[in-house]
Amino acid sequence: MKYATASECRSVGVTYHLVPAEDWERQKDQVKYVPAAFDADGFIHCTNGLDELVAVGNRFYQDDQRRYLALILNVPAISSPVRYDDPDQIYPHIYGPLNTNAVVGMLEAQREDDGTFLSFSRGDRSA
Repeated sequence: MKYATASECRSVGVTYHLVPAEDWERQKDQVKYVPAAFDADGFIHCTNGLDELVAVGNRFYQDDQRRYLALILNVPAISSPVRYDDPDQIYPHIYGPLNTNAVVGMLEAQREDDGTFLSFSRGDRSA
């Protein structure tokens, strides 16, 4: 379940949420998940397409050496409102907590030693 482009994600109703593994570990068994930046941003950031998600990782998190995961979200199953605020429909925003039963999988970020995001793949570590 890996969709490289934004249009592939939209066509199957999937999006990705990039999260430090430790943040997901703390909340994965809860009914609802809220990322650390939710209060400041007012929504949960998502990205359509793994190619774009690599770019987002490098743009915002390259200097953060923590382990990162891409949560695979089933968009129709998300109970909070989901809206595109960008004209190219690459970055859906979730306006409320994420119900964890909408998480249908996860991928682990593959990175260079300097923190550069390279790709996402099924990790061998539990998350």
